[in-house]
This record gives sequence, structure tokens and C-alpha cells, in this order.
Amino acid sequence: MNNIANGAVVPLIGFGEVRHTRLKPVKHAFDYGTYFLMLPMRTLAREGAGALAYNRWAPLSFFDADHGDGRAPAKGGALGWLVELLQAQGIEGADGEVWLHCYPRVLGFAFKPVSFWYCHRLDGSLRAIVVEVNNTFGERHCYLLDEPRLGLELRANKVFHVSPFCPVEGAYRFRFMFNAERTRTVARIDFDDASGPLIETSVSGTLQPLTATAVRQALLRYPLMTLAVVLRIHWQALKLFVKKVRFFRKPMPPTSFTTR
Repeated sequence: MNNIANGAVVPLIGFGEVRHTRLKPVKHAFDYGTYFLMLPMRTLAREGAGALAYNRWAPLSFFDADHGDGRAPAKGGALGWLVELLQAQGIEGADGEVWLHCYPRVLGFAFKPVSFWYCHRLDGSLRAIVVEVNNTFGERHCYLLDEPRLGLELRANKVFHVSPFCPVEGAYRFRFMFNAERTRTVARIDFDDASGPLIETSVSGTLQPLTATAVRQALLRYPLMTLAVVLRIHWQALKLFVKKVRFFRKPMPPTSFTTR
């Protein structure tokens, strides 16, 4: 995931689409355009963020405090949190670049339903993926995928409440894909409840260097993008309520912050 022009490691922005399909007890589907960041976190820590506003207010920005345990940059920021998480989980060898696929803050507002941390070895091979999930109740949980392989299905038991229309049971099926040039990505998360497949979701996009021009393009096309994410979540929830889909009360969050 390098700069398309010269091979340098630079922050990227992806323009694409979010898709969501519920398979039962009623069919419910939607999709919408979106954009997201793909950030080389170790490179940013060494060299700065270029056109990206990093830990400072701007119409489009990234803040370490929006991830992990919310620690400040002076205490290592989000990357420092991730390194400690991997060490605590016994993940060795993830000493290469860490690419973070996430939403930015837009006009100071951030909501990140899911972010993906791609953790590489020094030789560039993928060592682990951390799936960082936030719900609308202000809670956060991580699913750690050990020794993942791009294109192959990965599984994790669901332990964290996300939607009141889905039970906390069953398992997620993850699949992460990039084209050969690493200019396009697709991340799929499907959810199976106790009786089989229930939800199919994906976020996809075409990657390009994050320049001042790309930032302006994102803000012009989607001026309130992160706020729109929250509004769409509640709008789709209202539609499911009207369709009389079963409602599940929110349970207590899991005692462990990370599910492996």
C-alpha cells in the first residue's frame, strides 16, 4: 500500500461504498458512498502526516484519542496502545508497518463503527489484524485475528453488542482483499447467528495518496460524512423497528477488551 507514483509509504484515502444486507427474518439492504483513511502508523510516527491534520483540528483530521484506550500522543498514542495489545496477546514479529483503515474526524466529529489494523512483519508479510469495533453506546471492543491471510475467511465468536436487532451469539466471518497493485481494497464482515447467516456487510474503495486535493474532494462529496454514518444507523434501525424485527436489550460488555 505505497504511494502509487513513486513507491513511498504515504497516507492514503479510499473512495468507495458500504454495503449491508440482512437476510432474515425480513430482507433489508442498503448501500451508500463513503471514504476512509488508510494510514501507515509507524511511518506517521517517524515522518509526520503530510496533508493530513494529525492530532489537531481541521475539517478532516485524525486523532490518536479516537482509538484503543484513548491515550494521548505523549504516551504513545494509538500506535503505542496497539503495540502493547499485541505484546499482551503474545503476538510476536509484528515489527513492520501497521496500516490503519478507519474513518477520520470530520468537522471535529468522529464515529468509527469499525476500524482495521493490518499489522505486518519486517518483510512485509501480514502477521495479525485487529478489528476495532465501536457501538453507539460509547463502548469499544477488539477482535484479534492471529496469522491471517488475505482472501481467506477468518472467524471470531461474537461477544460484543453492536445492534439491538442482532443477538450477542454466533460468529463473525471476516475476509480482507486487495488487488495486486494494492490500489483497491474490500473488507467483508458477515455475521451468523445460532441458526445460520444473518448479516452480510462490506466496505470497499479505491486508494490514492492523501493529498490536499483529495481532502477537498472528500469534503465536497461528503461534507458531513461521520455524522451521516450515525444518522444512517438510526434511520435503518427505525426501518427495522417498523418491520417488527426482534429487539434485543443491550447486555453488559465483555469483561475482556480483546477477543482472540
